[in-house]
Amino acid sequence: MDLLNTLVEKGLRRELPTREEALAVLATSDDELLDVVAAAGKVRRQWFGRRVKLNYLVNLKSGLCPEDCSYCSQRLGSKAEILKYTWLKPEEASQAAAAGVAGGAKRVCLVASGRGPTDRDVERVGRTIEAIKEQNEGVEVCACLGLLSDGQAERLRESGADAYNHNLNTSEATYGGITKTHTYADRVDTVQKAHAAGLSACSGLIAGMGETDEDLVDVVYALRELDSDSVPVNFLIPFEGTPLAKEWNLTPQRCLRILAMVRFVCPDVEVRIAGGREVHLRSMQPLALNIANSIFLGDYLTSEGQAGQADLDMIADAGFEVEGAGTTTLPKHRADALAAAGGGCGSSSSAGCGSHDAAEGAGCGSHAEAGGGCGPCGGHAVPAPTEATEPAEPAVPAEAAANQARTDLVAVRRRGAGTDLAPNA
Repeated sequence: MDLLNTLVEKGLRRELPTREEALAVLATSDDELLDVVAAAGKVRRQWFGRRVKLNYLVNLKSGLCPEDCSYCSQRLGSKAEILKYTWLKPEEASQAAAAGVAGGAKRVCLVASGRGPTDRDVERVGRTIEAIKEQNEGVEVCACLGLLSDGQAERLRESGADAYNHNLNTSEATYGGITKTHTYADRVDTVQKAHAAGLSACSGLIAGMGETDEDLVDVVYALRELDSDSVPVNFLIPFEGTPLAKEWNLTPQRCLRILAMVRFVCPDVEVRIAGGREVHLRSMQPLALNIANSIFLGDYLTSEGQAGQADLDMIADAGFEVEGAGTTTLPKHRADALAAAGGGCGSSSSAGCGSHDAAEGAGCGSHAEAGGGCGPCGGHAVPAPTEATEPAEPAVPAEAAANQARTDLVAVRRRGAGTDLAPNA
């Protein structure tokens, strides 16, 4: 179809699609879905080949957050039965990170719940980064600590951080309906602080919170303007005990269209399938690897992910390869721009994430929870099947099933960092 041919041509030139073209991707039919995936795959292979970058989450401090983000199990007033613990010691965090690195992860994301770090917290995380890098040579470290104050991004950079994650999550127009304790502008400011400090900026979105197609396009265009190098795309995990517990709005087909739209708008950035992929993409996860070039390995912050070995098998079975530690993730033009700026592992100060003119400056981003998490925090314990999800029930159309809770798909994390059980890596 002409739309997809146009989008492929623009993606290969790093040219920004029109808003109408981006919206048209989200409006394509199921009959056109494989064509959409194939078109996005051409753009993905142009900039990233068949490589898949593995990332690993370490939850440094879990639960008890004073922020009220509606999607988060760690939020103020959350009833979700998640793990709660204070700061891990540097050696504990390093040990947890080593499990991910052993599984093939080349980036470790250090996440802490809360509005934002104190200067003492920044020092604590700095020691943790040093411990991780001493034990795991060459590993990238991304910090995700919430809203940053002046000078904190620079101190994290000096401690060895390569990147900083803080997501916009949704459009500016709808942000006030998701969170009241901080603003959309606060989040933009933190991403800009990280970028200015020479950290690779990581910022993204959460799909499935009841947003419109226009909201999705708005947030992705806003992320492009921030010139992020990493774009984790999260799919809401509607866990009980939060205001969005009943928001089951996604189908696997919808998720693929969203990923394709992000790839077309931000063709040469690291598009990461983040939290919720197991819940919403389900058996279509391998197909999504044709669009995204990055995933989280194993568990998320407070929810269980697919077993690490299952991730590795999926990548190999789909004909992709795990990106090695010696390979530069980003295309040369972005990596060179980062090096010129004295920045981290992939940020760019001038070459936009999709613009044909580097001077235009563009960008995309990843997901933050509870003021700044790298990936969504999870769900609740698996209950017995309900009447709506009983296996004996006949299949229902996607339109009718979209809002039916699939609590059988969600499990709270009970292992890994902060527990006595081995991590799922």
